[in-house]
Amino acid sequence: MNETEGVKKDAKSGDNEFTEYARVLPENCVEYMLFVLEADLQHGNTASSLEAVRKAAVQLANQLTKDYIWQRDSFNLETKRDQGMLYLYGITDYGDSIEDEWLIVYILRELTKQYSDLWVRVSDSDGEFLLVEAANVLPKWLSPENDANRAWIHDGQLRIIPLRSDGDVQSKNITLPEAVKTLQSAADTLVHSTFVEAEAFYRLEKYPGQIEESIHHALVTIPRRLAHVIHEIPKSVAPAVEAFYLRDPIAMKPMISGSTDRLSFPPKDLVNVSVKFTKVLYAQLKSQVFSPPPAWQDIFTSLEKQATSAGSSAETQMTHANVELGMKVTCGFEMLAVGAAKSKNRTAREVALLLEDMAEDGDSILPSDADIARWKDSARHDDDSWMDINFEDFEQELNGKKSTSKEPSFGDANAQADLRKIVSRFEAFLNDEKAGIDGAEFDEMDEDDDDDSDLEDDDDSEDRDVSFDEEEFARMMREMMGLPADATVAPDKGKESMSKPASTEQQEEDSEDEEIKKLSEQIEAELNEHGALALDPTTKINKAIKGKGKEKAAGRSEEVDDTEEDASEDDDEVDIDYNLAKNLLESFKGQAGMVGPVGTILAEMGIRLPRDESDDEQDSK
Repeated sequence: MNETEGVKKDAKSGDNEFTEYARVLPENCVEYMLFVLEADLQHGNTASSLEAVRKAAVQLANQLTKDYIWQRDSFNLETKRDQGMLYLYGITDYGDSIEDEWLIVYILRELTKQYSDLWVRVSDSDGEFLLVEAANVLPKWLSPENDANRAWIHDGQLRIIPLRSDGDVQSKNITLPEAVKTLQSAADTLVHSTFVEAEAFYRLEKYPGQIEESIHHALVTIPRRLAHVIHEIPKSVAPAVEAFYLRDPIAMKPMISGSTDRLSFPPKDLVNVSVKFTKVLYAQLKSQVFSPPPAWQDIFTSLEKQATSAGSSAETQMTHANVELGMKVTCGFEMLAVGAAKSKNRTAREVALLLEDMAEDGDSILPSDADIARWKDSARHDDDSWMDINFEDFEQELNGKKSTSKEPSFGDANAQADLRKIVSRFEAFLNDEKAGIDGAEFDEMDEDDDDDSDLEDDDDSEDRDVSFDEEEFARMMREMMGLPADATVAPDKGKESMSKPASTEQQEEDSEDEEIKKLSEQIEAELNEHGALALDPTTKINKAIKGKGKEKAAGRSEEVDDTEEDASEDDDEVDIDYNLAKNLLESFKGQAGMVGPVGTILAEMGIRLPRDESDDEQDSK
């Protein structure tokens, strides 16, 4: 079983009995359970019904994923008997490919549309991740403390088991058997919210088309022996790329020895052939900085000489890129072949068996150039511009507008919506009227907050825009210095909790107040002069700042060089959303995978950004 068991929960006082184990899934794993529930279904009939569902699920998965490459584990189901229940169970390690997890959710949702008595639960290391996706629209009574075993997929819909109304705190936490019993006896009490369902299934809108969109073909230059292996077992690319991506000095020993005798795929008899990847696998391979091992150095030296004599051209660069990518693929298969026979990965074991057959039959079974030319998509080479970010079109895509350039825009189709979601949630966080002088206030994780009534959202539409008011900034500085607030400042500006009445002694010190006020204005002027108050410090035109600061920025814009005055009107208009998203992403990248303020804030909003590794952190050895 690919799961660990942690501390036992719900201990009874005075004895050693426990009602349930706290199960913890490994990272990057998705777990799914399928129950067939009918009121008059006998135990023997349940087994036959589950087998029919399992066969239908396998058939549906094979139909949807026949050309798909799973990152690590594929979709799988087996019959399981636990705690007096009989159901189908599966667990998949999706590695770095979050698309694998959502593809499984899509398969399961489509399966529930075929069987009216089928109930499905999916979870991962984050728990009920479908509810995490819908965190912003969940009812107040539902929290991470009590959401376990409450989210179910039935008839293509998301259903939630509500809390019991007996007032018992422990009743808010339900076990899996209790949840199944509720489905059997009180299925009509489950909550179905179209808003929660839309958020939870948001990523499924792009399926099934996303399955094909996630595939990427690329031309590579590899040994003929390897071309035969990949053609026979296309899915072997996944474990090979992972072996290369997670390589260590021990795995690299066969390549750096200098001898090709022990290599399964020595760099000779090279051929050009198209290899199918997923976009995740291709990005992992392409982004790696890797110096040629000794066996490949002569090939790259020859390429450099040809490029020097013929001059740099698009064809020369293409040839070099194909050889470099082919070298990475070959090294990945070399590392995979070392322990393939004893690997837990079924595809890796299939590679080991094929290599044994090739060793017995010799090179006679290898394909000829004519055979390779007849292979499907043997010369296909997809554009990989989806890996590039065009910052000129960044704001256009952020606002949901079409790119102004004719070239393909950056990222996948989901990037625009994800960026807009990040910005909108961060704006809502900054404009939260409930935040006071103590900072951001998140909901306390206790049992009492579930009974709180929903608060109405009275934010005005103009609060949607993040703004900077210099007058408000000056008032806040005076308060931090312990001085009275300026009488000219409107009482309704800023947060009510940040405005404190001035003391009697402070009001009497008029002369000192005037002196400090002048000093504050000088500080503010100096900060403006050096661009410290600008959201975009790289530009001299402070157009990103809104409110009263906009007028002063307009006055300073007259001093800009002629080259900036000739810029187009569209380029001069800097949207606050662009600055916000850019700063968020740069700050998150600066965390270098560690815990930091941006990651913590976004996590509280239900947003999880993928790990970002810069090129200089990737070691080739």
